[in-house]
Amino acid sequence: MVSGAGDIKLTKDGNVLLHEMQIQHPTAAMIAKASTAQDDITGDGTTSTVLLIGELLKQAELYVSEGVHPRLITEGFDIANAKTLELLESFKVAPKIDRALLVDVARTSLRTKLNERLADHITECVVDAVLAIRKDAATVPDLHMIEIQEMQHESDMDTTLIRGLVLDHGARHPDMPKNVKDAYILTCNVSLEYEKTEVSAGLYYKTAAERERLLDAEREFIMRRVQKIVDLKKKVCDEADKGDGKKYGFVVINQKGIDPPSLDVLAQNGILALRRAKRRNMERLQLAVGGEAVNSVDDLTPNVLGYAGLVYEHVLGEDKYTFVEECRNPKSVTLLLKGPNKHTITQIKDALHDGIRAVFNTLQDKAVVPGAGAFEIAAHCMLMKQMDTVKGRAKLGVKAYADALLVIPKTLAINAGFDAQETIVKLVEERIASGGKVPVGLDITSGEPTNPVGIWDNVVVKRNSLSSCCVIACNLLHVDEVMRAGMTSLKAQQ
Repeated sequence: MVSGAGDIKLTKDGNVLLHEMQIQHPTAAMIAKASTAQDDITGDGTTSTVLLIGELLKQAELYVSEGVHPRLITEGFDIANAKTLELLESFKVAPKIDRALLVDVARTSLRTKLNERLADHITECVVDAVLAIRKDAATVPDLHMIEIQEMQHESDMDTTLIRGLVLDHGARHPDMPKNVKDAYILTCNVSLEYEKTEVSAGLYYKTAAERERLLDAEREFIMRRVQKIVDLKKKVCDEADKGDGKKYGFVVINQKGIDPPSLDVLAQNGILALRRAKRRNMERLQLAVGGEAVNSVDDLTPNVLGYAGLVYEHVLGEDKYTFVEECRNPKSVTLLLKGPNKHTITQIKDALHDGIRAVFNTLQDKAVVPGAGAFEIAAHCMLMKQMDTVKGRAKLGVKAYADALLVIPKTLAINAGFDAQETIVKLVEERIASGGKVPVGLDITSGEPTNPVGIWDNVVVKRNSLSSCCVIACNLLHVDEVMRAGMTSLKAQQ
């Protein structure tokens, strides 16, 4: 895609395409909104939704052009959609949700957007990231606890999972340690710099000596806070050093500012301090290193401190990154995206979103659906068999819906370089021959029917896609006329 500014974007992600495209036609805009909403809710199924809505309208047009009323077709669509959703509940598989299954699900999603070698590498990172932030088997993980950090450096295969946090800034003092091992970490939201009063207040002095005393008092107020942090560091590190002979470090990560004199004092005491950490990272830090974030330095105790085995600064050009690694039991992790250029990193980032949501959906659904077009073939055969039970001309709508479902395996066949009609005939014949007992999907390497073991789709993605496709297609079929609203329509008449 080429933007108005001349930026070029290469993508296979339907959601990215629909967000970037400038769509003018009202029908197309409505379909695009439904598809992007699908991605927002489930994280996948954007392209499938667009294809299915388009095919439903295409099949309906064949009957409308012959004089069949749209109401009869939409009635058939509703009947067919209800039967298809019923089939989905019986067709889904509920195996043991282990790491191997989650890897298969993530791989199925990522291979549609990235090259095979890179997709397989990132699959492991995605699954391990989601499992790391999962507190227990009963709770659903909070995906916001996965930080996605970009670094334009090395190759895309160097993208990795950091079991800790990567902050996109470094220490602000040249004398601070750049590499701290066995670090106690204080996360705080305390101002360590001079701030003006909230109300308009003025201090008056008569002599230069009085002015100096006022400045010293302001400085002393901040230095008392800094000294309390230094005292805690000495207490904790000295006790730990005496206990096992190891040398421990101390790191301060503050959400508010730290002025140069305070940084100087912290550096003299061997403390690595980071200021103005992003708000979103404060909660992640607590989950990664443990401890508690404090809003005051009064009554500081060792209990509020977290721990990391290694904290170090990495300089890349003019940018600094601080790595917090080797945490004891991190419940927040970082996916570090690397690539030689911005385009590669953006492509990986778009795919990661879908991969993470695919794993999340599997944990939430506790079930999966066989992929490779197997469900669509099964639904088509089921609807064609049950079409005789539908009375009246509504059965035309059921047939149109059944034929429209075949657009998914047809598209898979075309993308793999095979004849669409020939492939569909093979798949349907194999499904009927198996008596509906075995899922029948498309093997894209040979073009032959296969049992799609290891290729899984999400239940929630299929369910939402089928529901929204039916609703949007029915609404569009009920439209009699498109009218331009607002002042522009009045101006056009004049």
